[in-house]
Amino acid sequence: MSVISRVKKTPPAPSLLAVCPGDDLSRGPAGELAEELDLPLLPLSTDPRRCTSARAVLLVYVNGIALQLTGKQAPGPVSVDFGESTMRHRRGAGHNELLGRAVGIGKKDGLRVFDATAGLGRDSFVLADLGAQVTLCERHPVVAAMLRSGLQLAQSSTDPWLAGAAARMTLVASDAMELPAEQLQDFDVIYLDPMFRQRDQRAAVKKEMALFQFLLQEEPDSNEDLLHWALASPVARVVVKRPPRAASLADVKPSHSIKGKAVRYDVHVLSGLN
Repeated sequence: MSVISRVKKTPPAPSLLAVCPGDDLSRGPAGELAEELDLPLLPLSTDPRRCTSARAVLLVYVNGIALQLTGKQAPGPVSVDFGESTMRHRRGAGHNELLGRAVGIGKKDGLRVFDATAGLGRDSFVLADLGAQVTLCERHPVVAAMLRSGLQLAQSSTDPWLAGAAARMTLVASDAMELPAEQLQDFDVIYLDPMFRQRDQRAAVKKEMALFQFLLQEEPDSNEDLLHWALASPVARVVVKRPPRAASLADVKPSHSIKGKAVRYDVHVLSGLN
C-alpha cells in the first residue's frame, strides 16, 4: 500500500512594505509610487488589518498618502497633514516659543533653517509658521514621499495661513550628511531631532513611534555622527531636540539649553546670526 505524505507548504514571508490604492481614483498614482519606491503594489480591496503579504502598507488617496502597520492589533494610519487640528493648536502653545527661541527667530530677518532629520515635518512647519525659511531633509524614501504629499496639499490649500507657511518650506530627499558643504552655506541654523522614546503615552504619539521604529529598525544609529557633521558645517548655530533629562547628544556640551516640561533644546552657538 502506498502512502501519500502531504507536505505543508510554508507561506511566503511578507514584504516589509507595499503600496495600495485607497480609492479608485488613486490606482494610477499608487502604481507610480510603487514603481518609484520599488515596492509591491497591492489591489484596491486590501484591508491593512487582514493583510498578510506586507508588514506595513502605504495607502494612496486622492487627498494624500498614509502609512499603516498591518494586522488586527496594529494602530491606525499615520500621514503628514500640516492643517490638522493639533498643528493649529500648537500655534498658541509655549512649545513653539521655546523652539523659536532656540533657533533664533527674531534675531535675523529671513532666518534660514536646515532641518536635517525632518521626520513628519511638524517642527519644520512650526518654524515656517514663525517666519523662517525651512528646508526639510529626510533620508528615508517612504517618509520623504509622505512629506512630499503633505507639502503639496498644504501649498495648494485655500487656507491662507496653511499655504503661506508651507510656501516657506522646501523638501530635500537625501541623507543630510551626504550633501556637499556648499549646499549648506546659505543656512543659518541646522536643526536636529534624533528619534527618542517619548514618555507621552497618548495613542497618536505611540502610533507614530511604532511606525518610525518599524521603518528604521535596520538602519544604524547615526545620531552622534550627525551632530559632529552639523557642528562642522558652515552655519551659525546647531539646535538639538532632546528629552528633558537626557544627556547631551554625543556628550558634547551645548552653549546653552532652553528647557520645557516635555522637551529640551540644546543650542550650540558657532557664530552670530547676522
